[in-house]
Parts: sequence; C-alpha cells; structure tokens
Amino acid sequence: MSALNEALFGKVVNWDRIPQQEIRPGVRRRIFATDDVMIAHHELDVGMDLNPHSHEDFDQLVYIAEGRCFYYVDGVANDMTPGSFLLVPRGAEHYVEPTEGPCVNIDIFVPPRADLLAKLDLGPALAESD
Repeated sequence: MSALNEALFGKVVNWDRIPQQEIRPGVRRRIFATDDVMIAHHELDVGMDLNPHSHEDFDQLVYIAEGRCFYYVDGVANDMTPGSFLLVPRGAEHYVEPTEGPCVNIDIFVPPRADLLAKLDLGPALAESD
C-alpha cells in the first residue's frame, strides 16, 4: 500500500479544507487523489479564457455540479447543466465554456494526472480531519 492511500484510509476530507489554486484568471481548482483516481473540483467564471487541450495518458469523466456550460469534445458542443456527466476519452481535444456561473465542474481522472499529483496538497485537510 502506498503512503498516499495509507494516509487517506478512514479520513473524512472536506473540499473547503483543500487549498484552492487559481490556475488562470477565472479558473480555481482543488485536487483530491489516491493512487488510482483523481478528482479535481473547478470553479469556472463566465468569460474565462478557453483552453483547448488533450490528454494522451488518461480518460476524463466530467460532472457539472452547478451552473451551465458548453463542453466541447473534438469540436462538438455539449450543453451541460447540473447533474450532467460526459466522458472525454484520452486523446480527444476538449475544453469548457461556462455560460452560467460560476460553473462548478468536477473532473475524475483515471489514472490520476501525474502533472497534478505534483501539486497535490492535502496537508491542511488531513490535519483538520484527525
């Protein structure tokens, strides 16, 4: 068992205790991860800069918790409202455009994104769950 999973077993963690990072204007993110899965909680402002991109190493499951957006996958606009899910397969170009906000977008990555694992900071959240 890894140190990350071992540290998380039996711990209750609240999103509000995970440090939020502003990754660019209008985009704020919190990350939670185990060795096998990563969840990224994004708050997105209407009018934020769009960021078309793709990932070759993992699939991405998108869930919209609040607000509304168009989520583009390989040029196709998907109208998403609270409760909507969308699977973005690895290699597909995708991006989100909030239309009502703030839009809360929760992404699930399997396997976890290595680039974001380096930014993972659960210390404050774990300290308060003891």
